[in-house]
Amino acid sequence: MKIAIAGGGAVGEHLASVLIEDTHEVVLIDENEVVVQQLAERVPKASLVLADACEVRALASIGLETFDAIVAATGDDEDNLVISLLAKQEFAVPRVLARVNNPKNAHLFTNSWGVDTPLSVPHLLANLVSEEVTTGRMVQLFQLRDKARLVEVNLTADSPLVGSSIAEIDLPRAFTFVAVLRDGAVLIPRGDTSFHVGDGVLALVTPEAEEAGRRLLTGS
Repeated sequence: MKIAIAGGGAVGEHLASVLIEDTHEVVLIDENEVVVQQLAERVPKASLVLADACEVRALASIGLETFDAIVAATGDDEDNLVISLLAKQEFAVPRVLARVNNPKNAHLFTNSWGVDTPLSVPHLLANLVSEEVTTGRMVQLFQLRDKARLVEVNLTADSPLVGSSIAEIDLPRAFTFVAVLRDGAVLIPRGDTSFHVGDGVLALVTPEAEEAGRRLLTGS
């Protein structure tokens, strides 16, 4: 994939390194000349652009319309919103992800601003903490384009899943098992995968199937 990252701070740098390791083509944009010079040494395989990603001409200069995705990863929420809106409206980038720095601004990071997926570390951490202390409860990890949610449950003995295999379960429509976490291992669900007490189950569910999915996973 061809991916643009706006913001060359710690988040942008680390993300670029990970994506490059996964063989993606990465263009990293930052308006600070010193930062760009440092990135040239730290992330040598990334294409670096010294520019303000909030400006249309800067995004046009890299041919953003040809990219598969962009990540607005600056430390400023206003900048990330502007970048997201320009990417979606001016360049029709298929996938726009934006970093949420201040949780109070999270409600702004929606399709109205061109954001397909908001990335809020505080919200993710809060959900993970909640998941750790509320075994047996369905917890949303993040939302995809307002159309689907990735949820996780640590199964208790009350869960209808325990003792059954996927092939034996009457799954709700628009509900898909993604992974099973067991004894430190990640299992890819198959028809013959069965569920045990203590399993961490990740599932993708749409809003209309959420209640049915909750009953299936938790029994409540």
